[in-house]
Amino acid sequence: MARLLEAGYPAVAGVPEEDFAARVAPLRHVVVDRAAELSAPEPENGRVPFLLVISRALVPVEEAVARTTLAGKSKPGIVDRHYKPGELERFTTPEELRPAGEPAAHLLFGVERGEEFCRAVPADAMAEITGRGRTTLTMEEGLALVTQYPAPRQNKCFSLGATRCGDRRVPALWISQGAPTLGWCWEGNPHTWLGMASADGGVVARVGV
Repeated sequence: MARLLEAGYPAVAGVPEEDFAARVAPLRHVVVDRAAELSAPEPENGRVPFLLVISRALVPVEEAVARTTLAGKSKPGIVDRHYKPGELERFTTPEELRPAGEPAAHLLFGVERGEEFCRAVPADAMAEITGRGRTTLTMEEGLALVTQYPAPRQNKCFSLGATRCGDRRVPALWISQGAPTLGWCWEGNPHTWLGMASADGGVVARVGV
């Protein structure tokens, strides 16, 4: 939560900090109740126990990207030039993968960056993740990961298979020009440097807009 306040999320959402904090406060109790079963964060190994995810209804994707940085750096994240102006709005999450009721925020547990899927065809990686009973990440969830756990300079990249626009493009986060970058790759093209992020159990708690 502190990282989101520091990044200026309340101002983007158009509410005072105390109101923003109060809106997501109920989710803190969920984390506290599950604390005994949560492992310690291992961001260097691409695993974190939970993420607080703010919806694009409060903080648009472009604004969330601009509030990411690399660890120890200040250069803001960028949207790759291959997204046409206004095109990000076309990238949405299928209804079956969305948090019910379009919440303002939700929690995601058992998050993994998915580096085991480097060199895998993205479509195959998504199928494998589904077969394990896990869910791929949305744009908002991927941005939550790099916002709350800023990446080191090493290019720890991952795709976001739960947000699509009806074609073969799969959004992804990588490092370009010394900053986090939201781009996309084709679902049939494997890359040695691109994993597939996922989470355990999908959305288990949410708060309304």
